[in-house]
Amino acid sequence: MIKHEAFEKNSILLLIGTLVVVSIGGLVEIAPTFYLESTVEKVQGMRPYAPLELVGRNVYVREGCYTCHSQMIRALRDEVERYGHYSLAAESMYDHPFQWGSKRNGPDLARVGGKYSDEWHRDHLRDPRSLVPESIMPGYAFLATRAVEPKDIADHLKANKAVGVPYTDEMLKAASEDLTAQADPNADTEAFLKRYPKAVARDFDGNPAQVTEMDALIAYLQMLGTLVDFSQYDAEAFNR
Repeated sequence: MIKHEAFEKNSILLLIGTLVVVSIGGLVEIAPTFYLESTVEKVQGMRPYAPLELVGRNVYVREGCYTCHSQMIRALRDEVERYGHYSLAAESMYDHPFQWGSKRNGPDLARVGGKYSDEWHRDHLRDPRSLVPESIMPGYAFLATRAVEPKDIADHLKANKAVGVPYTDEMLKAASEDLTAQADPNADTEAFLKRYPKAVARDFDGNPAQVTEMDALIAYLQMLGTLVDFSQYDAEAFNR
């Protein structure tokens, strides 16, 4: 049996012992990562953001939506029952930066895609209290008047590609056309949907004559949580 008296009476020895234990613990946690190609398990269905969705995400970040809404459902029973399947690491693999958030003044948005209609989102963004009387969210009616400039989107895709998002040369070349096509109800979206499976293509803001930041933000919100087929995961394991 090891006696602790020597460590308790000698501060230098205690410091050295502490450093040794912490170093061993750190190595046990860090060393395995050097042998892994990736710490994020690839999940079928995940893809890079479509150009219009990426613009919407930029608007989401710019307006500070992450300060009140998280996109991170914890693997706890009450979280899963309220918001849906717990978040997977792969769902944030193309986020730079990720949008997990640190608090919730409003609900988590990780599974908001398809939960509400485009009209609901438009009304909510223009006047939150018209739908949720107790809401403290500010209005964002101005987004419907701010046009999106398609010629700039290729640079956004290139910047994301530089940090590891797998945009192809074809995606970069067609970025401007894909952006406008996703918000045009009359556009031929066959090629666009091949590049971005499960993307929703339609007029989001109620004004098909112009692609606005309202289009972009709603397109982004409507895809959150819709790419992965969660039926293949055993959520019941976290409810037992």
